[in-house]
Amino acid sequence: MTRADRLRELDLLRFLAALAVVLYHFTGFGGAGPWPDPARELFGGLAAVTRYGYLGVDLFFAVSGFVILMSAWGRGPGEFGVSRLVRLMPAYWASVLLGAVVYGAFHLGNGVPGLVVPNLTMLQGGLGVPNVDAVYWTLWVELHFYVLVAVLAGIGITYRSCLVFMAAWLLGGVFADEAGGKLLQVMLVPTWSPYFVGGMALFLIHRHGPTLLLWGYVAASWLLALHWGAWRAGTVFKGSDERVVAAAVTGIFLVLALVATGRLRRVRWPGLTLLGALTYPLYLTHSQIALPLLDRAYPDLNRWAALALTTAASLLLAYGVHRLIERPGQAWLRAGLRASLKPLRAPEPPPVEPAPTPTPAPTPAPARD
Repeated sequence: MTRADRLRELDLLRFLAALAVVLYHFTGFGGAGPWPDPARELFGGLAAVTRYGYLGVDLFFAVSGFVILMSAWGRGPGEFGVSRLVRLMPAYWASVLLGAVVYGAFHLGNGVPGLVVPNLTMLQGGLGVPNVDAVYWTLWVELHFYVLVAVLAGIGITYRSCLVFMAAWLLGGVFADEAGGKLLQVMLVPTWSPYFVGGMALFLIHRHGPTLLLWGYVAASWLLALHWGAWRAGTVFKGSDERVVAAAVTGIFLVLALVATGRLRRVRWPGLTLLGALTYPLYLTHSQIALPLLDRAYPDLNRWAALALTTAASLLLAYGVHRLIERPGQAWLRAGLRASLKPLRAPEPPPVEPAPTPTPAPTPAPARD
């Protein structure tokens, strides 16, 4: 996609999703966080709204379904895998190492040496190893999606294959949940798949135009997302109002439908590209930088000044990670990984024929007397 074609409205949505998560952790979180007291108790009125900031993750996943299919279109599994590793790993490694620094210097957080090494692989979610930062659980969910899309890319990404893939994923997830099949539940992540599938269907609407079938996929994904949103409100995020959650989930699908049908084309200010670039490092590092800052700034500063300081520092750190680590790190990693794929593209050399074994000359018969 060229700069002229870039859907900058998606950059804005991604940044708003990250900001919602930041405000949730800084002002709406009900458990132990960066403050000495639960943030929800410190920011009572504001927390009544920001306690729903966890739904920024739901928006992330829906946007991811849209963007990842757009990114994978026309690529094979190798190129798709390279694009994902290049996008994810440099900022992620910086975040894990930041956790190690915060723990080593201030004895705060979870960056203990025994966790840092497995966390650097991004596979700790499957190994039963705790995350250095709590937000990493979403990357493990995303990784499930990437693996499934890589399989789709290996088959060949077409309109038809996407329709089959999305139907199989949605129905397979429901069947896995009905049967209690642990393996399929892990592979298909049915509690989150409606957002990915809904985002994929909306990208197909953006690319090929709206059809009744594609809107049917969106509607089915929305209904399943409502179901799982209500389930999370009653189990994981207890005390959340299911009506508020339903309205937020509906809003996520509606705003992406506006993007898919081109009704947000005016929201394409070039500066939104920078906000989109800050989204991932902001999401990864805000909790880590908040720990030492608030440990020293509060209560010497009142809670609002400390919140403003921590939010500004989080944005500044995200910009620094993007400019100084992400951009050069992505260039280096992209070049190395693409070079690694060259042998896959090169034709196999013809097999070398072994040299023929010389036939020994026959031994002459002895002369008779």
